Amino acid sequence: MNDVERFLAHAVQLEREAARRYEELSAAMGTDGNAELKAFFSKMARYSRQHLAQAKARAGFRDVPPLGRDEYVWPEGTSPETADWVGVDAQMGAREALELALASERRGHAYYAAIAATTADPEVRLLAQEFTDEEAEHVAELEKLLARCAA
Repeated sequence: MNDVERFLAHAVQLEREAARRYEELSAAMGTDGNAELKAFFSKMARYSRQHLAQAKARAGFRDVPPLGRDEYVWPEGTSPETADWVGVDAQMGAREALELALASERRGHAYYAAIAATTADPEVRLLAQEFTDEEAEHVAELEKLLARCAA
């Protein structure tokens, strides 16, 4: 991806979907009675909304193109944050929720890292690397929680 506006359009959509996903997980953990994970997933939804706002702010004076569903270029044809998203139900346990979130964050991280590694545009590379670093932090947090859950 070599166009800043298209990159930001993708980032906006990806972060919007991540926020929705984390809100679903937070609600499920509330139903499950897991207050710690409910709060964690709520925090992650806030982070995604902050990343969404940052992506919009980074666009600044640029016109971020509104893309139709068929205009996004996603790995495997779907947004990394929603790929393999089977949904959330009241029966989902803490481990399942963490594994689902971790898989999504890893895909988001890989998506941004691939763009940073392959783009010819230095501004896209810089932005993609910033998003890669943020996603790496999310992956690390989820891995810690999952390790605690397994112990």
